[in-house]
Amino acid sequence: MNNKVRPSPENFFIDWKQREALAEGMIPVIGKLYREFNVSCYMYGKSMVNKSVTDLMKSHRFVRQVEKNMLSEFDTAPMLNAISQLRLGPAHIDIGKLVIKFQASNQRLSIEDFVSAELADCIRSTKKPLVKPQDVVLYGFGRIGRLLARLLIDKAGGGELLRLRVIVVRKGSKPNNDLEKRAALLRQDSVHGSFKGTIRVLNESDTMVVNGNPIQVIYANKPEDVDYSEYKINEPLIIDNTGIWTDRKNLERHLSTGAKKVLLTAPAGGDIPNIVYGVNHHQITAQQDVISAASCTTNAIVPVLKTLLDQYGIHHGHVETVHAYTNDQNLIDNYHPGDRRGRSAALNMVLTSTGAAKAVAKVIPELEGRLTGNAIRVPTPNVSMAILNLQLNQSVTRDGLNEFLRHMALHSEYQEQIGYTVSTEAVSTDFVGSRQATVVDSEATIVSGKNVVIY
Repeated sequence: MNNKVRPSPENFFIDWKQREALAEGMIPVIGKLYREFNVSCYMYGKSMVNKSVTDLMKSHRFVRQVEKNMLSEFDTAPMLNAISQLRLGPAHIDIGKLVIKFQASNQRLSIEDFVSAELADCIRSTKKPLVKPQDVVLYGFGRIGRLLARLLIDKAGGGELLRLRVIVVRKGSKPNNDLEKRAALLRQDSVHGSFKGTIRVLNESDTMVVNGNPIQVIYANKPEDVDYSEYKINEPLIIDNTGIWTDRKNLERHLSTGAKKVLLTAPAGGDIPNIVYGVNHHQITAQQDVISAASCTTNAIVPVLKTLLDQYGIHHGHVETVHAYTNDQNLIDNYHPGDRRGRSAALNMVLTSTGAAKAVAKVIPELEGRLTGNAIRVPTPNVSMAILNLQLNQSVTRDGLNEFLRHMALHSEYQEQIGYTVSTEAVSTDFVGSRQATVVDSEATIVSGKNVVIY
């Protein structure tokens, strides 16, 4: 018989209300650090900025699940308050990891002295990450462009880093209400939900004011039609999200308008570097004026493949992508120049090719010729699954492989790219809005000696 006293329901409720109050008190502190000092707070890689009380409490629960540590708001609130007393400069601070480190230190220092020592390099000085704020232009405003706009506005902070200044689009078929329609698509998204903020439309100046940030909308049919200096914008970063051009010759047309750099949100051809941030971003040099952010699948599989290659070695493998349908497919059966894509995207699984396997070699040259790939488009609008079927150079166990991937997701330099879930009930919609490039489904991992399957 277990004589241990079990907590009563009343005690659970009281504890929850106390933790809820602490999380509520964190919100203005996190907001002030972000707005005034460009300090972004995280909980094991999950952003704490602009989050609700429930979101903050869930982030604590995530740490308890994957780290098996009883971290709570009673621990993080004092740590956050101590951080807020310092005059910090632009920084990313992981509150959860600081608390765990403080607990492991046996608390030899006071929490204030511990924070001062740990964040000594972040103490605010006159030096900034950028000499001046970088103006950003979104060339195109489709699905990717609108999501980028949300992210850039969300990350405006104190305005010292990236500033979304301009959106360039072609005039719609009904020019009289073009701006209202584009604002409506930014305001409401069928997949990602409503925009958490305010949007005003100023038709007389072709401007959208989003969360107080004025964004000029310029109508143009080609890059050469735009003169950014007319809007007092010099050397902007152009993010081309149209998907129309993937070659250097056409993308360099943006540079003739006075742009400083061009970033393509699709895989690029020729000698344009395909960059998967966190893996080969060190290849970006000051001299490069056009780079590609590669594809969604490439960003999902490359961080995991890189960690496995470095730890175990990879002999060969196959990548199968179960991919959400895309805008180039037909809603109902109709002519399409691509094989199979003419059939209804909403009713069929459509077998097609993927360039992700070849794209991996551009980022990780050691894997050239070792991977094959295919894709199946399925009737879901968002979130795709990549299945890595690999033969490693050494035998592993399921628990050992999962523990390695868990460590990579929580404690390595790939933390911002790789996520990790232990849920036995996880499905695709659970990951809508995830800002990590990939999430490892640990419950689905299959291991047989050197052969592994990772979802």
